[in-house]
Amino acid sequence: MEFKTTVGVSNRHVHLTQEVFTQLFGTSTMEHLRDLNQIGQFASQHTVTLKNGERCIPNVRVLGPFRSYNQVEISKTDAYTLKLNPPIRTSGDLDGAETITLCGPCGEVTLPNSCIIANRHLHINTKDVEKYHVTNKQKITVHVNTEKPGDIEAFVKVSDDGYFELHLDTDDANAFLLTNGDEVTVSL
Repeated sequence: MEFKTTVGVSNRHVHLTQEVFTQLFGTSTMEHLRDLNQIGQFASQHTVTLKNGERCIPNVRVLGPFRSYNQVEISKTDAYTLKLNPPIRTSGDLDGAETITLCGPCGEVTLPNSCIIANRHLHINTKDVEKYHVTNKQKITVHVNTEKPGDIEAFVKVSDDGYFELHLDTDDANAFLLTNGDEVTVSL
C-alpha cells in the first residue's frame, strides 16, 4: 500500500517542565508565538542557548505546552558543533541520552539524560490508523522525488492529537532538498 503525506521539517528545539522553565525564565507562564501543526502544541516566544563547555548554539526555541520531562532535540550537525554524541531516539525515550546545559535570561540548568536526535517519524491520528493500515512504531519507507531523490526509513507515531505529517530533522530535509509542506510517498 502507498499513500502521500506532507513533510514537516523540525529544527532544533527544547521541551521543558514548568519547574525548569521557571528556573530559566523567572516566570511560570510560557508566552505563545504560533501554533504548530501537531494539535495543542506551539512555538513559544522563549529561546535558550544550548551549551556544552565553551561550545554554544543560541536562540533555540522552547516548544509548549509544558511536559513532564525535559528534552532537547538537535540534529547531527548541531551535535558536531556542540561536541556531543546524542542517541537517535523516539521522543520521551531519554535513557542514556546526552547531558546538556541550557542558558536562559535568569540562569543555567544542566539536564542529564535529555539531549537526543529524534527518529524520523510519521505522525498520525488514532482515527486514521485503519484508513492507512498502519500501527504505532511500524517501520515505513518514504520515497522522496526531488532533485536528490531517494528512500528513507521512518516509523509511525500514533497519537490522539497527531497531525498527519512526516517529521524530519534539518539534516535529513537538507540531504533530500525537502522543505516544509513538500509531498512524499509512503509505502508499507
